[in-house]
Amino acid sequence: MAAHHHNSKQDSTLNIRIAFFLNLGFTIIEIIGGLWTNSLAITSDALHDLGDSFSLGLSWALEKYSRKKKDEKYSYGYRRYSLLSALINGLILILGSVYVLSQAIPRIFDPEQPNAKGMLFFAIGGVVINGIAALRLRRGRSLNERIITLHLLDDILGWAAILIISIIMIFKNIPILDPILSIVITIYILYNVAVNLKKTFSVFLQAVPTGISIREIEDKIHKIDKVIGIHHTHIWSIDSLNNVLTTHIVVKDNTTADEITDIKRQVKEIVGSPDLQHSTVEVEFESEFCKMRDRECF
Repeated sequence: MAAHHHNSKQDSTLNIRIAFFLNLGFTIIEIIGGLWTNSLAITSDALHDLGDSFSLGLSWALEKYSRKKKDEKYSYGYRRYSLLSALINGLILILGSVYVLSQAIPRIFDPEQPNAKGMLFFAIGGVVINGIAALRLRRGRSLNERIITLHLLDDILGWAAILIISIIMIFKNIPILDPILSIVITIYILYNVAVNLKKTFSVFLQAVPTGISIREIEDKIHKIDKVIGIHHTHIWSIDSLNNVLTTHIVVKDNTTADEITDIKRQVKEIVGSPDLQHSTVEVEFESEFCKMRDRECF
């Protein structure tokens, strides 16, 4: 099993590396093609792909870096570094999208004729290259691979739209379709960036992970025999996948050591779901002083 897990890690890194070089190589060609065809739709998708290439590069590097085990500096390990990829990539996509909009909006009022046949050529290339990368990553099991596959599928849909628009413009002189499609693609990108950045900031700011209720967990623990109180409960996420819980439980003064052991077992069953990988429970007696009990300092 250990060898199989190690091979899966190696396959994951290889798949992301192949997707990175495919995406980056085509992005460079795409930027040149956007200038050659005078198509803002291609330019906007090129900036999107450039952001994806950056994300793939970071994912490739962090896939290896995040394997480092905990040490004296990072007691939870290095998994939180994976958040940097989403944050930096999101900021790059926002800057690129603002630039594309600044170029596309004026063209709505003064359309320029793009090279429709050139757009068709690049659209076919975009569907093929992104399709190959998506198929390669689709076989993977890691979260990185699944997320990147979704990005690549988005790219395929964008290129399919450019393909349809280019075919229309080959037969009909409607240059305004190019800036309109560019704006639609850019707004779609900005929407997804906003959603991802919101999730990223929630993790950075240690918000309670989605789908987990502190109140429900406390209510279940409070029903355990001999437990008379619970306070100072905190739940946060290290990297959106590995979540942490800490809490203080108050028990009656006559609670025995065996009963405390049983209480801890029941608490572990309650918080031991796949959504909570780490839990720290402090047990206090009713007469024991705790400065956190009467007032929540954090």
